[in-house]
Amino acid sequence: MNVTETAIASPGRGAEKRILAAATDLFSRQGIHATGVERVAETARVSKRTLYRHFPSKNDLVEHYLRRIHDTGGIRNEQALDAPGAPPRNRLLAIFDSPPVDRFRGCPFHNAAVEAAGEMADVHDIVHEHKLQFIARLTDAAAQAGAADPYQLGHQLAVLFEGALALATSLNDTAAMIHARSAAEILIDAAVRSPSRA
Repeated sequence: MNVTETAIASPGRGAEKRILAAATDLFSRQGIHATGVERVAETARVSKRTLYRHFPSKNDLVEHYLRRIHDTGGIRNEQALDAPGAPPRNRLLAIFDSPPVDRFRGCPFHNAAVEAAGEMADVHDIVHEHKLQFIARLTDAAAQAGAADPYQLGHQLAVLFEGALALATSLNDTAAMIHARSAAEILIDAAVRSPSRA
């Protein structure tokens, strides 16, 4: 058995993981509707039969794709909220840090919600759960930062973040995230009780 065969056969590189990895890459780059199961199977180097054995439908594959992102704390920007040792204010601002890329694809949950357009109820439920959990995480970090009204600040930052992601995706320009970060600093500073002003 050669090295390639060994890598494919090893437990960490099973068919299910390869299918999910392929789906994650393709759904992110090309969109959910534009990506057929044939393309996912081909990219994962499995047969369609094997794909359907692990994921009985394309909807099921989409749900697993989103759950996988959700279970790891969301996209990289959202994961910044969990940076160990970073002050709460820095973590709140870090969600807006997005380096320039060739093609900015934004939020997979937002993209899935738009593509599902009411036709994929379970996908909508996953998106809803993820967005509410993200707002709760923002609210918690806002409380840790000392916001007078963490609920309000958490929701304001969520709206700012979602809007910036959508605009950056539409324009394929992460400058929107930079502008949103500046606005977030103003919101945070206005919301946080300063001991010197108490």
